[in-house]
Amino acid sequence: MKTLAVFLMFFASCMVADPSNPTSCICPQNLFQCDPSSTEGCTCIPLYWVCDGDNDCDQANDEARCDRPTCSSNQYTCDNDKCIRKDWKCDGDNDCGDNSDELNCPSKNCSADEFQCDNGNCIQKKWKCDRDDDCGDNSDEKYCPERSCTDSQFTCDDGSCISAGWRCDHDIDCKDGSDELNCKLEPPRCSDEEFHCKADGVCLDKTYRCDGDNDCQDGADEENCDVKPQCSDWEFPCSDGVCINAAWKCDGAYDCDDKSDERNCPIQSCGPDQFKCTSGSCIHGNWTCDGEDDCPDNSDEEDCDTPNDDQCGPGQFKCDNGVCIGRSKVCNRLDECGDKSDEAGCISRSSCAINNGECTHKCTNGHNGAICACPIGYELRSDRKMCEDFDECAIDGTCSQLCTNMPGSYECSCVRGYTLKPDGRGCKALGGEAYLIFANRVDIRKVLPDKSEYTSILQGLENAIALDFHLEKGLMFWTDVTLDKIKRAYINGTGVMEIINTGLESPGGIAVDWVQDKIFWTDSGTSRIEVSNLDGSHRKVLIWQHLAKPRAIAAHPGMGVIFWTDWGENPAPKIERSTMDGRERHTIADRSLFWPNGLTIDYASSKIYWADAKHHVIECAHLDGTNRRVVIDQGLPHPFALTIFEDELYWTDWHTKSIYKANKFHGNSKETVRNRLHFPMDIHTFHPQRQPPMTNKCGANNGGCSHLCLPNLSGFVCDCATGFKLLPNGQNCAENLSSFLLFARRSDIRRVSFDTADTSDVVIPVTGLRSAVALDWESAGDYVYWSDVTGDSISRARWDGSGQQVVVGTNLESPAGLAIDWVSKKLYWTDAGTDRIEVSNLDGSMRSVLIHENLDRPRDIIVDPIGGYMYWTDWGATPHIERAGMDGIGREVVIGQNLTWPNGLAIDYKNSKLYWADAGLKVIEFSDLDGQGRTVLIGADLPHPFGLTLHEDKVYWTDWVTKSIQMANKVDGSRRETLRENLEHLMDIHMFHRKRKSVPSMCNINNGECSHLCLIAPLERDRSCSCPTGVLLKSDGRTCEDGMSNFLIFARRTDIRLISLDVNYYSDVVLPVGELRNAIAIDVDRKDRKIYWSDSVLDKIQRSNLDGSNVEDIIYDGLHTTDGLAIDSAGRKMYWTDTGSNRIEVATLDGKLRKVLIWENVDNPRALALHNDAGYMYWSDWGQEPRIERADMDGGNRLVIIRDNLGWPNGLTIDRPTNRIIWADARTEVIEVSDLSGANRRVLISGTQHPYGLTVSGNWIYWTDWQSKSIERVNKFTGKDRFTVRGSLSGLMDLHAVQVDNYGTNKCGSNNGGCSHLCLPNPRALSCACPTGLLMKEDGKTCETMPRDYLLFASRASIRRISMDTPDNTDVTIPLTDLHNVIALDYDLKEGKIYYTDVYLDVIRRANLNGSKVESVIDQGLTTADGIAVDWVGRNLYWTDTGRNVIEVALLDGTCRKTLIEVNLDEPRAIALFPRKGLMFWTDWGKVPKIERSFQDGSNRKAIIDDNLGWPNGLSIDYDMRRIYWADAQFDRIETADLNGNNRVHLLEQVDHPFGLTVFGDYVYWTDWQKRAITRCDKLTGKHSTIVQGNMDGLMDIHVVSASRQMGTNGCSINNGGCTHLCLARPNGYTCACPDSPDTRPCSTVPTINGVPRPRPSGTDKGFEDYEYGTDWNEGYDFSPGDTDQNTLCSEENRRKGKCNSLESKTSQNSTGVHGAYIGLAVILGVAIIGIIIFLLVWRRHKRRRRAMDPTLIFSNLTYMKSSSDSVDIDRRSAKNQRLLKYDKKEERLTILPAKPKDSVKHNEREVVSLMKSTEAIVDCSTPPTPPPPLRHDSKLIFKTRSDSNLRNVNSDSDYGDKEEVIYESIEGMETQI
Repeated sequence: MKTLAVFLMFFASCMVADPSNPTSCICPQNLFQCDPSSTEGCTCIPLYWVCDGDNDCDQANDEARCDRPTCSSNQYTCDNDKCIRKDWKCDGDNDCGDNSDELNCPSKNCSADEFQCDNGNCIQKKWKCDRDDDCGDNSDEKYCPERSCTDSQFTCDDGSCISAGWRCDHDIDCKDGSDELNCKLEPPRCSDEEFHCKADGVCLDKTYRCDGDNDCQDGADEENCDVKPQCSDWEFPCSDGVCINAAWKCDGAYDCDDKSDERNCPIQSCGPDQFKCTSGSCIHGNWTCDGEDDCPDNSDEEDCDTPNDDQCGPGQFKCDNGVCIGRSKVCNRLDECGDKSDEAGCISRSSCAINNGECTHKCTNGHNGAICACPIGYELRSDRKMCEDFDECAIDGTCSQLCTNMPGSYECSCVRGYTLKPDGRGCKALGGEAYLIFANRVDIRKVLPDKSEYTSILQGLENAIALDFHLEKGLMFWTDVTLDKIKRAYINGTGVMEIINTGLESPGGIAVDWVQDKIFWTDSGTSRIEVSNLDGSHRKVLIWQHLAKPRAIAAHPGMGVIFWTDWGENPAPKIERSTMDGRERHTIADRSLFWPNGLTIDYASSKIYWADAKHHVIECAHLDGTNRRVVIDQGLPHPFALTIFEDELYWTDWHTKSIYKANKFHGNSKETVRNRLHFPMDIHTFHPQRQPPMTNKCGANNGGCSHLCLPNLSGFVCDCATGFKLLPNGQNCAENLSSFLLFARRSDIRRVSFDTADTSDVVIPVTGLRSAVALDWESAGDYVYWSDVTGDSISRARWDGSGQQVVVGTNLESPAGLAIDWVSKKLYWTDAGTDRIEVSNLDGSMRSVLIHENLDRPRDIIVDPIGGYMYWTDWGATPHIERAGMDGIGREVVIGQNLTWPNGLAIDYKNSKLYWADAGLKVIEFSDLDGQGRTVLIGADLPHPFGLTLHEDKVYWTDWVTKSIQMANKVDGSRRETLRENLEHLMDIHMFHRKRKSVPSMCNINNGECSHLCLIAPLERDRSCSCPTGVLLKSDGRTCEDGMSNFLIFARRTDIRLISLDVNYYSDVVLPVGELRNAIAIDVDRKDRKIYWSDSVLDKIQRSNLDGSNVEDIIYDGLHTTDGLAIDSAGRKMYWTDTGSNRIEVATLDGKLRKVLIWENVDNPRALALHNDAGYMYWSDWGQEPRIERADMDGGNRLVIIRDNLGWPNGLTIDRPTNRIIWADARTEVIEVSDLSGANRRVLISGTQHPYGLTVSGNWIYWTDWQSKSIERVNKFTGKDRFTVRGSLSGLMDLHAVQVDNYGTNKCGSNNGGCSHLCLPNPRALSCACPTGLLMKEDGKTCETMPRDYLLFASRASIRRISMDTPDNTDVTIPLTDLHNVIALDYDLKEGKIYYTDVYLDVIRRANLNGSKVESVIDQGLTTADGIAVDWVGRNLYWTDTGRNVIEVALLDGTCRKTLIEVNLDEPRAIALFPRKGLMFWTDWGKVPKIERSFQDGSNRKAIIDDNLGWPNGLSIDYDMRRIYWADAQFDRIETADLNGNNRVHLLEQVDHPFGLTVFGDYVYWTDWQKRAITRCDKLTGKHSTIVQGNMDGLMDIHVVSASRQMGTNGCSINNGGCTHLCLARPNGYTCACPDSPDTRPCSTVPTINGVPRPRPSGTDKGFEDYEYGTDWNEGYDFSPGDTDQNTLCSEENRRKGKCNSLESKTSQNSTGVHGAYIGLAVILGVAIIGIIIFLLVWRRHKRRRRAMDPTLIFSNLTYMKSSSDSVDIDRRSAKNQRLLKYDKKEERLTILPAKPKDSVKHNEREVVSLMKSTEAIVDCSTPPTPPPPLRHDSKLIFKTRSDSNLRNVNSDSDYGDKEEVIYESIEGMETQI
């Protein structure tokens, strides 16, 4: 069919010879040249279309001078006289042009599994509505159902789907822009680090402001910019600020918009391999005469040789002047050649009437006689008469995939996995729908080619560039050029993991071998191509030579070949291929290339396609590089990546930020798939046929290879990771490296193996490097050691990166040198910051200072265990090289002259030579070990040598300037070579090997008899014993003291350190106490040698041994900010100040007996000091009136001793020898002193910057200073001799001087002074004291065990009490375990039990009131138990369950569980009981908030309060006044009413946010979320509101524990009322009830007396189940009329108010039956109502899902899950944007809600009690929240950072970059909005 070949008309890429002259055309072989058209340019058609009766050329010159043809017998004559093949008749294709070949055709009979197209074609039914035109007339895509978007997608107006999170994000994602319609115009909330684009509302990172790139749609980010962006070294800045590639400067092409790149260009001098254009620019020499205009003036194509005969193809005629023309133009009476040679010798032919013009087939009379022509499928031979077969398959695009030529025709077919389309030419891929996945820098997205779906896969990326996938395993892989990592994830975006995270610099391309399971990648930074397994293991450098800037890469697993592009200029840009083992490397294209970007393989047709961003073309070739041709050369501003599917080519374009598609053969039918992208990078088609099945050359057993199996053309080879050699068997790899060069590069450590010929370096995968400098190694443990001068640490790891650990991480300032003693296993280092040389064991233990005097910036160090010496370089004022024994003794200068910057040191142990590099003198020298025989080894071309090492006969060094590693002969410096180059920031270098000399040493025999460190020394000493820093060596010279005896101890927020005062140097030692968050105060128990400290973040006081071991939590409850801490080592007590609670407390050293000493008139107490001998304690106060006070150590006789001229009195200490107090004032910047009474005050030293901690030892005062970050000292008598002990220490806090075993006398003696609890000293003697809240008995020595009356309250993860017996109101935590989220609680005083609910665990538990014996009472069938109440008379437990909307009861042990009420409940909350009256009250938060009452058996239920309620929280009963009290958290008030709901009173208004509530005595007590306090007021008047205790987070339920609150009896109090199971009280008796789940005992609802059922009184018609027993004990109750009589009719007023009991109106069992018709009608109506309800629920849910949500958030439930460390802001009366907290138990997260002004809060917008299961207020932004549970109609609105499916990013950069826009969005499903 002719339409199959129409594509031939569009070979514009092959026919325009001169782009500047569109009329100049040369058509390829076998094509006829149409006359040029002004609109269409040049057109070429097949020769056999000439004179075929069809005007194929626009100018119709193909039919000029032609007679009407005569169709042959095997042809069909069209109505327009056109001849076509007979078999084209009725084939559904308009071949005639007038459709006459398709008239009067019989209908085709399609089979049952086929679809009948409108044009008569038959296609497979499964192709119907697959969004692909398979019929050819698109009839298979008509009448298809509209695409249904998922719940996580938004449906655009055109029916396409996008991610729902992109709705109203200020970025148009729907093609029609409908996702941004009807959006609120509020701009996004841009952070301080972001810039707001006014036009599109996008938030951009400020780094993109004024960067020369218009990232905002209106370019607002580039307005008012004073400074133009800085271009990188490889870029050229255009005059308008845009950065372009520097190579484009003066290249003859305008790349800057302002053409500034071609201004002031010098006349270039081209290189020997370049061609100089007439314009002066230089191009590659091999680009001349290649048919492409590479010079701007086309001069590279001038004066080219005339094509020879071989260059005229078949079907062409060679003119005498060498020009080739088509044979159809010969003898046409036109001078086509230009020299008339095509018309020479032409003979006038006879007409077709005579012997058919001697033509064998078709004859047409032309101007010069008969013209022979051939039928379709044939062409004329050279004799111009005979016809021969034309090979249609020789033309690309004849068939989609496979083409078989046949005489006069051809046949198309498809490879496996495809099926032939009805047109007989195209191939359709099998395997489902295909979609495009592409990297967008900050995310990875997918889009369907038909544009119907556009969604995100993975978000929150840094700079994703290259991308590929593994379809079978469902994985995708991408490279990130900002993080320099390769990552992978599942194709749905989950399971993100790093697989390559070291040794990458610019990984720009990645390819997956889905058959052999390998990944290949290019790195233009390292100029390498590497391979690894899919998990990143067995990584190998595959190609490293002759690569410049490799970019794109593609793999062909079936062939075992990879292809890649190379951008480099030296060598020239090219496209190469090699086998997957790195061998058989070939160049497939190297001409007319500049920036070959994208690369993709058409596996079906065995072609490779690429894009060139500079030449703006897309080309293709066979896989061997032959038949290269241009596919598209127009409309390609900056193509980056491309992919292919079926007959379509897809590509991304940087300039337009779009994805396009076009026909892969000729580039026709170009369409925009998606535009308005941020920065599209790599792209792939995700479909099975893009990764078709191929033969696994490695087989199932990895080819028998131990590591890598790499395919090639003939099979495979086994290979090893870089640096590892392959063993002789050719399959296994060596497990270890025997020798490798080790070097540091600041940010990484690398090795170059000497086991293989490959000298590629490999990054050792260690983390956290910031400025690595020094290196060394130890082969026995395979360890590499390095120092980091930014991180101030020394670390080690094995050479494969495993086992990484910090061995020395403290008290380092600039550890620039490092050396390993491999004999005695010691680590030596220099520190240029502290000017010290230190030593330790290889693991960093037993650290000791060797040399600390007369050092001036020591640099490198090396040890010689053979001779017993260590050598080091010194960079100070007098540079020199010194040595000393390895024990630090016997120092001497070996090289003292002619040195400037002595850097690297190395020793030739075999020849006893010392080598060094001098960066100042630019030389490498060596000498004997004693400094004699100094010789210059290399003195030229050494710009800046740094590291130095020796191995065998070579010396190796690093050079900062040349950025290289070089080597030379170590004797004479000859044979100098560069081993590695282009390496930035090179530092130290060493050769790792396993041949270090073994040296005998006494230190290896019983540690040299040393207790700690044994150090090798020169022969005369052999070895020396040494002690850890600060510890003295005993007189025996072998044994160290047990520890420091006289030292400073100080806190540094995140660590605790010691400085010994026993030695003549100051060196701090960090104690290994684990992680500290904010250690502030510190002291030492001198008797037990334990350290105590406070941590204000953890809110704990902890302790450990003096060596840092055995860390314990001592005080972990009730602390807020413990600023001062003092240990009474003699009296065995600890004292502390708490600035948060304004208290001073004391406790035993184990923290068990704790007492508040001072709590009144305290205002920010700070430092604390004890004078045990005098019985005094002193403290400083930072409040409104700063002062220093004194009191007895038992808290008595308090006295202000200093009150004037104080600012911020921080440190405080007592100098016992002089009986003085000394303090530091950070505001007045002085240190002062006075006597113990405050007299004789004087300034000791002024000019301190910000002193904090202070202590005294001997004649010295020591203090810490925040601003100078130092510890300083001064003479305590004179204030002179000021000296900095340690500097450069940030976060310095408290400080103490300690002399162990000096702690005084315990006044309490051995019997604790006769006290039962606390014995506290005072100036007179001692006093007994009781723990907080307990009273002292009359004997003055013994304490009560529990308070008589106290508040009991829940605080999320704790239950506490506040004694009402003592005036301090201090809360004490009850030691309960496993608390998570305690909400409700109650108690039973009879058995001494606490009962509480934990909604995280969904349990009800109980314990003794002292916290012991915790047990679960109810642990199943609970959802959200919000209220709990104990019936202390009937011994029952009641609770509400908001999640299930029920009220239940059970015995106190949890047995006999029964549901009392389960209808007409809508979020029941608090519950309270009046057992003496048999009444139960509860609050309900439902749609109609109310307070209800019933009997305790659930009967006689009525609403007593049902109007003017919001969120009724706490509920309590005043048993004396017979009133109920409740708290309303919505209306912020506390109310009261009588037990009938009458006499209602607003007791207190404007309560912030009350929750729990209780009544006791004359007061109402409540917990308040907003104030974070327990408050009380007068229960009658609401006056005298007072905070009982504040600064408490997460306050919940509260009760008063008192015997007066649980009094009275009822019928159930004696023998359970005779009931077998449950005895439930009523006002006039009780009822017996059975549990819902029967137990093993028979249950009876009839009480028994001595086992006999109690008889029912005679004369009553009540059944046993309705009878009220126990009326004999009832005291009577004055109900309102009608309240107690169930038969009394409900009044109309009460009925209207809803107070009538819905259960009390019962149909009498004795009444007559209802007529059947009424029953039937009732059933029908009931079913109808239920159906309507179900329909409404479904409709509302569907509506919620389909509706685009307004991001405004509802005022919903305030969270119960606020963690104790965070603050809750619940002030709804504040500003408009005030935020609220809510929780949702199902979602297990904290949600922040914007508050509404109070006047806008409606009654139906309530707090919703859905208690969370998390005690930490953590917002999880990585996953969408769990939907609300079924049948809950209070749908909640959550906002979150779109870090997953909802995160959108904005990015626009000229190179790899990243920008991010964080959008907040609401989750659909909100029922009501504010």
